[in-house]
Amino acid sequence: MIKLRIMITSKNQIKVDLVDENFTELKGEIAGPPDTPYEGGRYQLEIKIPETYPFNPPKVRFITKIWHPNISSVTGAICLDILKDQWAAAMTLRTVLLSLQALLAAAEPDDPQDAVVANQYKQNPEMFKQTARLWSHVYAGAPVSSPDYTRKIDKLCAMGFDKNAVIVALSSKSWDVETATELLLSN
Repeated sequence: MIKLRIMITSKNQIKVDLVDENFTELKGEIAGPPDTPYEGGRYQLEIKIPETYPFNPPKVRFITKIWHPNISSVTGAICLDILKDQWAAAMTLRTVLLSLQALLAAAEPDDPQDAVVANQYKQNPEMFKQTARLWSHVYAGAPVSSPDYTRKIDKLCAMGFDKNAVIVALSSKSWDVETATELLLSN
C-alpha cells in the first residue's frame, strides 16, 4: 500500500494524508495560527483532487466545524480565491494549506461564505473572537474558552437540546439565551 504524507513540522504545522490509493481523496490538517481565536486547535480538511489537477484547484472543505466569515459554519465550504478563479498550476497542496492558515489569521468579512458570522465579525469583534474561540475549543481541541459561554451552553443542554444545535443557536443569536431558546424551539 502506498502511503503519502506531506508533513511540515515547523510553526505552520500542516499535514496531508492519503485516503484512497488513487490519490483523488486526501485528508489535510492545519493547526490554528498563533494569536488568533483558532490557536491550539487542529482543523481537519477534506481534499478532493480533480482529474484535471494541477490545472484546476483541488476541492477543499473543513470537516472540523469552525466559526469564520469565509468558511461555512454548516458545510465547511471555503471562500478563498486560490480555490476558485485565482488558482495557478504552479500552486501545490502546501500552498493551499498555508493559504488556509493565513485565511484563519486574516478573515475577509466583505467576501463572506457565512453571512451570520461575517456580520458578527464586523458588528461585534469581541463577541466574534469569543465565539470563534469557543468553537475552536469544542470542535478543534483548543484550550478552554469563555466560562460564561460554557454556562449558557450547559443551561440549554440541561433543557434537553442537542449540544451542537445549542452552540449554533447561541452563536447566531449573539449569545442571548432567550432568543437562542426561541430558535431551538422553532426547529
